[in-house]
Formats: sequence, structure tokens, C-alpha cells
Amino acid sequence: MMKSTSPPAPPNSSRRLLAGAIQLEAEVGNVATNLERIERLVDEVAARGAKLIAIPEFCTSRLPFDPRAHDAVLPVDNIAVDLLRRLAARHHCRLGASMLIAEGGEIYNRYHFVEPDGTIHCHDKDLPTMWENAFYGPGHDDGVFETGLGGVGVAVCWELIRTQTVRRMLGRIDVAVTGTHWWTMPSNWGSPVDRGLAALGQYNRYLAENAPAEFARRLGAPVLQASHCGRFSTGFMLAPGLPWSAPYDTEYVGCTQIVDADGHVLAQRQTAEGPGVVVAEIELGAHAPRVPLEDRYWIPQLPLFLHAYWHQQNLCGKAYYRSRGRAAGLSAARHHEATKGAR
Repeated sequence: MMKSTSPPAPPNSSRRLLAGAIQLEAEVGNVATNLERIERLVDEVAARGAKLIAIPEFCTSRLPFDPRAHDAVLPVDNIAVDLLRRLAARHHCRLGASMLIAEGGEIYNRYHFVEPDGTIHCHDKDLPTMWENAFYGPGHDDGVFETGLGGVGVAVCWELIRTQTVRRMLGRIDVAVTGTHWWTMPSNWGSPVDRGLAALGQYNRYLAENAPAEFARRLGAPVLQASHCGRFSTGFMLAPGLPWSAPYDTEYVGCTQIVDADGHVLAQRQTAEGPGVVVAEIELGAHAPRVPLEDRYWIPQLPLFLHAYWHQQNLCGKAYYRSRGRAAGLSAARHHEATKGAR
């Protein structure tokens, strides 16, 4: 992680800033196309005056359980990071996004927070969620940086609903910049399953849409969240170590939002609205949280089925990563590195 060359702003000072977040409809494994879409959306939100911009998790490819997703694993020095640097310099803004990165024989979901002078701060997501385990392993840093804006915390997706994320940031940040890749229940398993999972699907959507606000209330700091949108098809792994999966058609549910330190939504774009941007003025700086942090693992109360789903897909994904996923991702990263070097 590189240190900022800009002097940090005084902590907890009252400063107002126009912030933006983009909502992305990405393709599987098609890095070049997804970067073109990101560039257009960042140009759009920057044209509206945003100086702090959130881009979704897995910005270079949506991440179904699909072999094509391995194609989006990149080396540390790559075209996506180059683009983030160019955009930060072009618009004299700060922005952040995560992508799959190969380093040291492992793969990480690495969030890059980029400053206008090209300084990059990195955070590797602490725990992959469900089938994400098939593509990368856990990180171990705290996701808190000293920047030209002051303290910035970054987190992605289900990091926002775990108390350990709040604990590592509490009292240390002036703003949180986050992204999500949050899907819902299957829509192709027949009407009995649809009826049986309807209430759970509704609750899952509620969790996704309210995660940034609940996170902000416990941090006492504003939160930007950028999301994916659209429908997609994936595979549902049936058991660890087995090669079979069930077809799983689903959609993204986490909407793109900007919320203040009290958890009030200042701007949002529902996933049904498709790709686009949101902009709102935020006040940088933290105050006493509005809600005390719970003494448990998850911030919300997760239903038993979601607990079981999380654990079962975690186990399946980890087995796949050990047997095939790590090797496939590392091979893709070597290909990207060779291709970039040839240009």
C-alpha cells in the first residue's frame, strides 16, 4: 500500500464535498468492455461535480460461478488500475473500486482507492461471500487509510453487515467508500420454491438496500455505496468437491446510494433503474454513532436459511478454489501480464 503524498486533513473537521457513485451493468470476464462502461459513467458523474466517486466491487467483471469470470483476474500492474489513475487525474477526484488481483500465488478481491496524484491505497476483502470463495482468498488488512481527505475506510458487500468491519474503522475515518455485488434468491427453480423463498428474498433485498444506512449509523460517518445491476445466470454448487452445480437465475438487489453520517439516504438509484449515477453533497467527518454496535458477528439478524446458504456455498467455493479456481485465475493473470507487456 502506498502512502499518500498529500497532507491529511484534520480529523473530524467539518468539510462539505460533492460525492458520487456509479451503478454498473457488467459482463462476465470482458474486462475491456466493462472498463469502457466505467469510464463513461465516471466521466458522467464527474461532469456533475463529484470529487469523491465510488465504483462497484468486481468492477472488471460481474462474478457468477462461471469459468469465464476467471478471465478477469489481473496482475497487480494492470489496465484497470491504469484507468483509475487516469480518471482520478483527469477529473482531479478520488475514486475507488475492487477487482480480482493475483499476487504471490494467491488471488484477492482488492479495493483500490486512488488519489488525484496517483497514490493508491489498497484493501483486500477480508472474507469472500458464498461462491466468491471459488475465485479468491481472504485478505488481512484493516481497510483504513490516511488520505488528502482525512481518514477513508473502504469495505465491500457483506463486509458492511459484519460488526468486525465497524470495529476496525470506528473513530478512525471521515467517510466510507464501498461497493457491492449482492444477488438474491433463484428465479428458475419453480413456483413452489419461489413461494417458499419469497419472504426470504424480500428480507435479503431489505438487507442489501439498508446496509449502507445501518453501517453509517454505527460508524457515525457518511457512506458511499456503488452497486451492480441487472439479471444474470450462475451455477449453484451442490456439495464441496463435487463437479456438479444447479442452474441459478437471479438478479442484483443492492441499490447505489449516498448516505450521511446519521444514515439518512441523500441519493439513491434502485437496481431496477439500470446503470447510471447518483450525486449528493456530504459532510466529511465523524461524530458519535447514532446506534451502538451489537455484540455479535452480524449487524442484522440473519435468518437460519441465510446462515446455512452462506456456510454451504463458502465450503463449496473453497474446495473449488483449491482444486481449480486458484490455478485458473493465476493463469489468466499471467496472460493479461504478457498481453500488456506486448503492447
